[in-house]
Amino acid sequence: MSNKTLAGNVLRSRLVQRNKPKKVAAESARTQTAPVATSSTSSATISAASTPKRVPADKPADRPSRKPSPAKRGPSRGKPGGKGGKNKKMRPRPQGNLLPRAIQMSQVANVTGPTPPTKTLKVIPLGGMEEIGRNCMIIEYDRDIIIVDMGLQFPEEDMPGIDYIIPNISYLRGKEKFIRGIVITHGHLDHTGGLPHLYNKLGAPRIFTLPFTAAMLKKKQDDYPDLQLNIHELDADDEVKLGAFTLSFFRVNHNIPDSVGVAIDTPEGMVINTGDWKFDHTPVNEPTTEFGKIAALGNRGVKLLCSDSTSVMKSGYALSEKVIGENLDIAMSRATGRVIVGSFSSLIPRIQQVLDISAKYDRKVLIEGYSMKTNVEIAMKMGYLKADKRQFANAKEINRLPREKITVMCTGAQGEENAALMRIVNNEHRFLDLKTQDTVIFSSSVIPGNEASVQRLQDSLARSGVNIVHYKEMDIHTGGHATKEDTKMMLQLVRPEYYLPIHGTQYFRLLNARIAQEIGLVDEKKSLRPDNGQIVEFKDGIGKVTDRRIPADHVMVDGLGIGDVSNVVLRDRAMLAGEGMVVVIARIDGKTGALLEKPDVISRGFIYMKENQKFVEQIRGVAEKILETKDPDMSANDVYLRDKLRDELGEYLLQKTHRRPMVLPIIIGV
Repeated sequence: MSNKTLAGNVLRSRLVQRNKPKKVAAESARTQTAPVATSSTSSATISAASTPKRVPADKPADRPSRKPSPAKRGPSRGKPGGKGGKNKKMRPRPQGNLLPRAIQMSQVANVTGPTPPTKTLKVIPLGGMEEIGRNCMIIEYDRDIIIVDMGLQFPEEDMPGIDYIIPNISYLRGKEKFIRGIVITHGHLDHTGGLPHLYNKLGAPRIFTLPFTAAMLKKKQDDYPDLQLNIHELDADDEVKLGAFTLSFFRVNHNIPDSVGVAIDTPEGMVINTGDWKFDHTPVNEPTTEFGKIAALGNRGVKLLCSDSTSVMKSGYALSEKVIGENLDIAMSRATGRVIVGSFSSLIPRIQQVLDISAKYDRKVLIEGYSMKTNVEIAMKMGYLKADKRQFANAKEINRLPREKITVMCTGAQGEENAALMRIVNNEHRFLDLKTQDTVIFSSSVIPGNEASVQRLQDSLARSGVNIVHYKEMDIHTGGHATKEDTKMMLQLVRPEYYLPIHGTQYFRLLNARIAQEIGLVDEKKSLRPDNGQIVEFKDGIGKVTDRRIPADHVMVDGLGIGDVSNVVLRDRAMLAGEGMVVVIARIDGKTGALLEKPDVISRGFIYMKENQKFVEQIRGVAEKILETKDPDMSANDVYLRDKLRDELGEYLLQKTHRRPMVLPIIIGV
């Protein structure tokens, strides 16, 4: 018997009876009143005060009761003029746009907006199937809907000026009152970042999550005055009834406290969404993964497992956080000056280890970076981070302490321009500087897309002469995602009938699906790999990826604008960045369209005008000829003139310079 099979059998046989979820009364549908203050469930039962009404499981409070349909429907049912008249209940009410018109016109097939309820289980990913981030999944049965996570995605290289991307929720337009709740598996932005922009558009449904995530979401409300989240804090042993669904939870290890997977009992069988996870048998300041619960769920029978794909290309098992601490100790013991540790702001177990090691070497710790300070404050208050407050240093007193007595824990290991580490390296920090005896430790991996900025940061550090310790040189960082062997063990514990890899690119998800096939648990036909927006259906126990899709294209956030940046705008930005812009200003007779004077030309990012006056005059002359060659019988038409000038002058500039800047004609009729 192989080690992996033995591990699965031992876990199932010895842990299956441990930590059974406590029974909870049926949860009614969300309240129809305005969002209320956050409530907390310290016990396994959600109190009556936190719910609008208790109702039987098959009759949610906001779902109208319906008489059983007759065996045969008459020919006039639902038809105008027939005996039954129009079936008004089945007609969607007019709704205001949830997203800008550009998003509503997405080119998708078959499914857009409200659809008649069906006794079919639908699993619909709105993101996380073709990228890292934007994790969001709809689970729908009849008229009951729950949403698992609502994250953001950081922009790609060809998206200049975009802050981030959020899920497209236009499918839920008209279905807001049927959303029974949103489940948030943990507090990272790729699982929560869409909430500030989309929550109110969804009708402010209840949010179910564990305490640390709830605290992070409450803090987020400070940045969004109009955001009043209706949060219900859960214990991992709680069981919640939401319409046709019964939810239970199991703790997993990730690199943020209170991470959970969710098991969703549906009329078509159990669906498990793992969230982000890994197996860590020696975690720091958090319990281990609840193997017993997972094994018990597997013994009950799981129809569909949706599991993290982010790190499945890595062989072996994920490194334990305890191992990382041992190596950090070695690196810090060798340091002779200040130690600067760059890491992720929410990696509380890592911050704990840096605090512990610093105390061992009689170092005070300075926390730098707004997001890290915020998370440390929350974690200290809730007991997720344990340290003597006297160990923390104040930035103003830092220069009065010997350099060998200071550790700086900060953000910026990804090379972010305004993060603490970058400001320190560039000598832009008010209180901190670098000297050759200092040590900089990169205790984080490089997020895809940040390679160039991280390399520039490391080059700057190399020029300064400091000692650099990188996670590729020694094990001073471990990811928070399941590796290949972790994934095998999860599959052996759950033993799902169908497998749907989530959280990754198409290639990562393909590798994840192959793992299930390699160990003989799920064959290729039952490995489901939908695209974003592609509907997965389960009916009468049979699951399939359908050809039907809902809108799932990018909704881009640009400053305060949400969804108002289209691909055309991105192309314009790319053109401006790559080729520059030429503005032509021409005054014409408002009646005849005749050119009144030679056009003015302004160049930005194309040529330097002071050094190219001759070429600028040539451009003015060409623009003048283009405007004068219009049909003399044609009256003034500024739209025609702008288009003509844009096309013909653009061709001229391309021939002369082999570059085609954006030509912006401004026609002024006098």
